Amino acid sequence: MRRRSLLAAPALLLAPAALAQSFPDRPVSIIVASPAGGGTDFSARLIAEPLSQRLGVPVVVENRPGGNGLIGLLATARARPDGHTLTVGYSGTMTGRPAVEGTADLDPQKDFVPIAQLTDTPQVMMVHPSIPARTLQEFVAYAKQRPGQIAYASAGNGSLHHLGTELLKRRTGIDLLHVPYRGTGETISDLLAGRVQFYMNSPPPVIGFLREGKLRAIATTGQQRHPALPDVPSLPESGLADFPVDVWYALYAPARTPQAVQERLAREVRAVLAEPAVQSRAAEAGTFVRHADAAAVSARLGRETAAWIEVVKAVGIKPD
Repeated sequence: MRRRSLLAAPALLLAPAALAQSFPDRPVSIIVASPAGGGTDFSARLIAEPLSQRLGVPVVVENRPGGNGLIGLLATARARPDGHTLTVGYSGTMTGRPAVEGTADLDPQKDFVPIAQLTDTPQVMMVHPSIPARTLQEFVAYAKQRPGQIAYASAGNGSLHHLGTELLKRRTGIDLLHVPYRGTGETISDLLAGRVQFYMNSPPPVIGFLREGKLRAIATTGQQRHPALPDVPSLPESGLADFPVDVWYALYAPARTPQAVQERLAREVRAVLAEPAVQSRAAEAGTFVRHADAAAVSARLGRETAAWIEVVKAVGIKPD
């Protein structure tokens, strides 16, 4: 019996290596835990086709919204950990949601392994044109005269739209009404219609409307002005320093994915992000390719989750 166990041990040790050697042997799915048209969807589609070319198999983006991101993320976390099911995680879902709702259902730092950061972008604070403000200072002054009368949109509890706007309220003393939505498309439709008047999001889903004047940008959250919106003041210019709400997206695999598969994916993703066409497409949409390795992503997840836990406690945000 002991002899059979000893003989079986090398085979068990070789199994992950054999799996990695055969990877990929079928199409790869990138699950997006939100509807099409948002920043997470953009980042997934940004890499899907060039990654497919490098892996030699189709890479398919699947939108599985619902549950404030929980449905899509759980589908990935529970998938077979062989590299064929991945997810692009939005920083609000991966750091803000755990800060608000805890980690009983899903713990991003335990249930996934990061492959690489993909993109990083400041958010844009914008208003419906019915709001006369053209700068953040003007908006704050306008809102202070109308406490509770201006509605702001978010993608739900724990999203960076939500936490960022609550932080803005706390820092400026304004009172805005929170209206949560299930996805970016629905949010933007209501914002364009004036049913909500303030929104904070990354540029890709909204930059066309900003350029057309259908929405008005009043500030960007970066330390410098955004190159795609050079006439819009940064937050430091607007009198708000140390406002940590920049959005970033990373690629993740289920926990227990073999190390060799993680390394193959990491190599190919890094090469994809270095392609000029990928960088140009990102820049045109108002975002930036920002590669970071798995260790850096893990560190950032821990750091930002801890920071948002402090904000949630200070502001008194409760789970839905």
